[in-house]
Amino acid sequence: MPATTWVLEPDVFPETHAPLRTAIRRLGLPLYDWSDSWWSQGIPAAVPSASVVFHGSLGNAARIAEELAWSPGSFCSVEQFHCSAWYESARPWLVHEHWRFTTAVELAAHASSIAQDLHSPDRLFIRPDSPLKPFSGRVLDVDQISLAKLDHGFYYDDESLPVVVAPVRTIGSEWRFVVVDRKVVAGSAYDAASRKPIEASLSSAAGELAAEIAQTLPPPAAAYIIDICECEGALRLLELNPFGGADLYACNPESIVRAISEIAS
Repeated sequence: MPATTWVLEPDVFPETHAPLRTAIRRLGLPLYDWSDSWWSQGIPAAVPSASVVFHGSLGNAARIAEELAWSPGSFCSVEQFHCSAWYESARPWLVHEHWRFTTAVELAAHASSIAQDLHSPDRLFIRPDSPLKPFSGRVLDVDQISLAKLDHGFYYDDESLPVVVAPVRTIGSEWRFVVVDRKVVAGSAYDAASRKPIEASLSSAAGELAAEIAQTLPPPAAAYIIDICECEGALRLLELNPFGGADLYACNPESIVRAISEIAS
């Protein structure tokens, strides 16, 4: 089998990439720094198209999946990570009990009736359907919802941008887990005292929930991210994210490199 080649985008996740680079080199794998000039000048001949893995910005991860013949590439098939593609399958674990898919312009025009339908007349949680997140998820008072409050004209211009609307839930602690071939291989938590990410035990309650979801939920990609949160006294699934454009925080880098390199090669 060919050795897996890793391509990391410098300066995107400097704290994450330092230990990731060390793990890649320790395992003796080829490593290249991504350059945006490759879009115009072409990929260097030394970088293969097979058994190559990218990690960096979400925008480049999505474009690589769409435009480059890299295999497996960035694990960022955008359509598979739309909330509308996986929410219903994730209903048993999802943080939202009720939700509605609509568009930014429809929500702005009919916020009150949508809120009433969701039994949340005062405030709503709103996020883009797309994993590329053209605006950040937010809670808004129903009577304040407008296209401007959803960053229309600033981050995006399409009024028909698909969005997800749900009642507000209270979120506590959060965990991030890396899934490879339906197995959780690494996890990260957050240490409140130091305000820094720390490695999370895979045998913790959050890790066990992530493992259950990874085994049961149809995977959006061979490698992806599961975010777990504490919500009103229970552990719930917060969201799924593409591996290629997600910060890995304190997830064990060697476990990630070994697992992903194995399926890539």
